[in-house]
Amino acid sequence: MSHSTTPTYFPMHVGGEDRASASGRTYLSLNPFTGEAWAEVPDGNAEDVDAAVAAARLALQGEWGMLTPTRRGVLLRRLGELIARDSAYLAELETRDNGKLLREMLGQMASLPDWYAYFGGLADKLTGDVIATDKPNFHVYTRHEPVGVVAAITPWNSPLMLLTWKLAPALAAGCTMVIKPSDHTPVSTIALARLVDEAGFPPGVVNVVTGWGPETGKALSSHPGVDRVAFTGSTEVGRLIAHAAADNLTRSSLELGGKSAQLVFADADLDAAANGIVGGVFAATGQTCMAGSRVLVHADVAEELTAKVVDRARRIRLGDPMLAETEMGPVANQRQYDTVTQHFAWAVEDGATVAYGGRADPQLGGLFVQPTVLTDATLQMRSVSQEIFGPVVAITAFDDEDEAVAIANGTEFGLAGSVWTSDIRRAHRVAAALRCGTVWINAYRVVAPQVPFGGVGLSGWGRENGAAAIADYTETKAVWVELSGATRDPFVLG
Repeated sequence: MSHSTTPTYFPMHVGGEDRASASGRTYLSLNPFTGEAWAEVPDGNAEDVDAAVAAARLALQGEWGMLTPTRRGVLLRRLGELIARDSAYLAELETRDNGKLLREMLGQMASLPDWYAYFGGLADKLTGDVIATDKPNFHVYTRHEPVGVVAAITPWNSPLMLLTWKLAPALAAGCTMVIKPSDHTPVSTIALARLVDEAGFPPGVVNVVTGWGPETGKALSSHPGVDRVAFTGSTEVGRLIAHAAADNLTRSSLELGGKSAQLVFADADLDAAANGIVGGVFAATGQTCMAGSRVLVHADVAEELTAKVVDRARRIRLGDPMLAETEMGPVANQRQYDTVTQHFAWAVEDGATVAYGGRADPQLGGLFVQPTVLTDATLQMRSVSQEIFGPVVAITAFDDEDEAVAIANGTEFGLAGSVWTSDIRRAHRVAAALRCGTVWINAYRVVAPQVPFGGVGLSGWGRENGAAAIADYTETKAVWVELSGATRDPFVLG
């Protein structure tokens, strides 16, 4: 598909300097479209994690820790400006690493400066309170101080966006960070660390350690010098991260998987709903935690809606993710390809009907799979109960609102959902009844820096984005000031 090129070497970034692994090892990052190695990065280990955590701690106790919140905000906004300047380059790095559409990654990169502008503006708005107590001889106030060194462990599907959801509020709060990007997509994170330096952040504020396999992530999440762990990824790995952090009583937030439901009622605009379903599960080749991979549709319009979705799935243009006309690229790596194709077999085995797709793409080969529409789907099927993280949508018919809500909530996941209806009362009623962190009404897959995002159940805990996100990166300190100078009984609680 492409001529061979020599892989470009991207070193880790620790303490403001490029760094090879302490082991001397490297590994290759493969382009999912061509199958060729295009980048080479250090294969880090626990020694590299130690160095990165030490650099982050030194920055926290040094120049960065002395900066005013206003100055932190200035640096955050400057970083956003540099991301905007280099957005095309960063988008290309991500497409080469994970195979997602360049046009989607260009859109993501163009939106990222909004996060740094938003949290940069909030940096000096994090004020404490003066508290009136029942003790007239005390003046009491609170301070919000940075929690400390934050470990961010990020996934391969949207590396910089999902890192930004952690990095922007953490920096606004005054924390420092050690980042372990996915072993499949390390390059754009390294490039961002260089922009952090260019923006004028002191050395060690943002550090990147790369590594193949679980060693570096395990060393980071269990490190006693880490004060908070922020993870986005699979529920399976999230459990391991939570256990590792808990051993040190380290705070953690987990943004995990989903099996989100889109509820389509009989009075919905079916063209809009079909478009939302396509965007919710086939965009990004279905490789998004918020994928609307279960469609629940009223029996009266189930056949019509299914036909619309199948028609659009049939016309999706698969191909080179670098090309503007491509609508769906390959899945990101061999392991994910194996998972998706296994689910194709399981769907048939479990009794689902394949209305379209259900196999590897016969023309393109490689890591390409067909957009797939399953019907006659039930919660007992593995393709309905398990997160596939691929372009597979399962359609289930329902008869009334209560049944729709029961099916939607009949999962251990709880990340997102949508309601498609022209009845505004039903829209709000169902949105309140769905057990998940985000509900879109007559829309799907929309995010903004001002709006909290996160899940319940197996979709994790904690919220990213929104003004409250900064508070998750702080500790609240209460300060008591004795005003009278009087001596009191030392053996009585004050």
